[in-house]
Amino acid sequence: MTTTEAGATHGYHHQKDEHLKRLRRIEGQIRGLQRMVDEDTYCIDILTQVSASTKALQSFALQLLEEHLRHCVADAAVKGGDEIDAKVEEATKAIGRLLRT
Repeated sequence: MTTTEAGATHGYHHQKDEHLKRLRRIEGQIRGLQRMVDEDTYCIDILTQVSASTKALQSFALQLLEEHLRHCVADAAVKGGDEIDAKVEEATKAIGRLLRT
């Protein structure tokens, strides 16, 4: 896990409320999955909902990654020095983790 300076503005800052709203919807989908299992819903129907929840999380992750590239990586590029290499490496590792899921 990477830490940042206290008070740093992250790339998602301007859309924070939208992101939180989106994550609450995803949380609702997961709770729906729990209900479906509790109510002995047909397996394929549960798997369909799992797929929808997974896609929603992937979509959120891609949006966050785009904001990271536009804000954090671009800012590092403007500052120059070794920071750009560190930010690109960090983003590359994040993309790798997303691809493994």
